[in-house]
Amino acid sequence: MSQLLKKSVKLALVQLASTSDKAHNLSHARTKVLEATKQGANIVVLPECFNSPYGTKYFSQYAETLLPSPPTKEQSPSFHALSALAKEAGVYLVGGSIPERVASPSSSGSGKPSDETLYNTSLTFSPTGELLATHRKVHLFDIDIPGKITFKESEVLTPGNKITIVDLPEYGKIAIAICYDIRFPELATIAARKGAFLLLYPGAFNLTTGALHWELLARGRAIDNQVYVGLCSPARDMGADYNAWGHSLVVDPNAEVLEQLDDKEGIVVSELKAGRIEEVRKGIPVVTQRRFDVYPDVSKGGRFEE
Repeated sequence: MSQLLKKSVKLALVQLASTSDKAHNLSHARTKVLEATKQGANIVVLPECFNSPYGTKYFSQYAETLLPSPPTKEQSPSFHALSALAKEAGVYLVGGSIPERVASPSSSGSGKPSDETLYNTSLTFSPTGELLATHRKVHLFDIDIPGKITFKESEVLTPGNKITIVDLPEYGKIAIAICYDIRFPELATIAARKGAFLLLYPGAFNLTTGALHWELLARGRAIDNQVYVGLCSPARDMGADYNAWGHSLVVDPNAEVLEQLDDKEGIVVSELKAGRIEEVRKGIPVVTQRRFDVYPDVSKGGRFEE
């Protein structure tokens, strides 16, 4: 059996605190990504909404136009900053996520400003600066926990409709999803059955759901699929409207936490070892023990971007 992870690779998760100044956020991300490369990182991940504050009232204000691709620098300064940074650093760069705007002409002919559709979108770039994949958050964060938190991304965002699997030729396949997507195991299962060795989730859990489920979900998706999992959060800023949980972490295929930050800014660098997935799967061979005569194989369906 060939190894899903062709050779060992160093993964870095960059936990940033974003401000209301987009130019500062992009510059700060560059500094931290370059710092991660000095620690030997080959794949670097940024947090959800790393270029802006997180919140429904901010999505339209900070949104950028990505299509047709490539956009101009005026349409998407974040696209060009990430592309240049991936090339400068010589790494695969998963650019957390940014708010994306897709304008649609007004059908009324009244001359009013066109309507807009907004997505929560992740961009992945190669070490040459080439755009490899775009993932639009599939499951929107709509929750209401009485006395704790109410948040409805669907008030302003539109969900994506594809599972995103990216082939990194030297290493193998990785899957990209965003935050709330982790609560839906079908995405992870399909990606793993399609050969992904790593599931990556830029995410901004809050103080309520983070304390309850952040580490649990990371370990759950790892143990479900016996692959590596990485969750990259913004750093916590108690002065912001939305308080992120932090605690970016890397989990191995046996659901062991390899590295985890606290709530402050920082960088996790962890080596993902070739052969570890196969070692775990040999010991507990759930991959070959599934009963598709009893239940369906979810990987037979779905919409993919590869």
